[in-house]
Amino acid sequence: MATIAVQLQTLRNIVGRSPLSLHLSRRGLVLGASATALAACAGGGDKFINLYTARHYDADRALYAGFQEATGIEVRALTGSAEQLLERLKAEGSETEADVFISADAGNLWKVKDAALFQNVTTPTLQEKVPSHLRDADGAYWGFTKRARIIVYRRDAVRPEEVATMDALGTPRFRGQIVMRSSSNVYQLSTLASRIERLGADNARAWAAAVHSNFAHDPQGSDTDQIKAVAAGEAQASLVNHYYYFRMLRSEDPADRAAIEKVGFVFPDQAGSGAHINISGGGITAHAKRRDLGVQFLEYLVSDAAQTMLAPLNTEFPIRPEIAPAPDLAAAGAFKEENIPLDALGRHQADASRLFEEVGWT
Repeated sequence: MATIAVQLQTLRNIVGRSPLSLHLSRRGLVLGASATALAACAGGGDKFINLYTARHYDADRALYAGFQEATGIEVRALTGSAEQLLERLKAEGSETEADVFISADAGNLWKVKDAALFQNVTTPTLQEKVPSHLRDADGAYWGFTKRARIIVYRRDAVRPEEVATMDALGTPRFRGQIVMRSSSNVYQLSTLASRIERLGADNARAWAAAVHSNFAHDPQGSDTDQIKAVAAGEAQASLVNHYYYFRMLRSEDPADRAAIEKVGFVFPDQAGSGAHINISGGGITAHAKRRDLGVQFLEYLVSDAAQTMLAPLNTEFPIRPEIAPAPDLAAAGAFKEENIPLDALGRHQADASRLFEEVGWT
């Protein structure tokens, strides 16, 4: 069977451009691309699924290979940002060749559900393996890895107890000492959406305003850039997804390792609501041509084989609490997780964006 790389190259040859530009150009939708382009790059296999995925990790490619070895079903993956792939699904409608859609962040997955582009799927395996707070209540999407929002701090300037809560980031102690990425980032939107769900819009707005008043400079860069800024002394603390810290910890780049030596991290709110949790997850598209095969893929993602394969390869936590994470993540210790309805991260996303704008957090 053809490899994924060969399949994607075939797809490029069909339309004369890269897979991503099949559906989005700088000005918007590219209407000339065939909605059946993925089917055209068959590669010779007679059992396959077409996957639209916003993830692009080596660990995922290992999952595809493991799934094919276990089931004989080939995974034909088309990658892009969550926004690009959602727009593609909307444009293709019932003519889409996508069977499964995968993305990081429940807010992104909720958008697909809200656009009626997922179909609900519930099986005993999925219900047994995926904790109830890490899946959609209707079965539209199911988590297979999870990530925590952590507070990183500069070791020589901050004591861990000073950043034990999310509220601490908005106190006068950190005036001019906080760096953050843009509020338009989905991780920030989900973080504030979770607070809206737990404490209401007024509380969320007050928190965003207090943190914004402590900024060292305007938002810029990625989560990794926030860690580097704290390490460099530009600020004393920031809020990032845990895996950015651990990627730098594992990095072969001496500069990354040197930066990590200067910072520490905490899982916030361990005496309260717990650290904000999000997922990577997937669901069956509304117009899937190979629904049953796609369901097999979702079940495989939460199986013993896939979860134990992911643990050493990836910097995310397994979705299943009984599966041990990678040793460096395990060394961080168990922590209390926030537990709210997962769809709240999508339902409150527009309100979160509005609140950020109101307080000037751009």
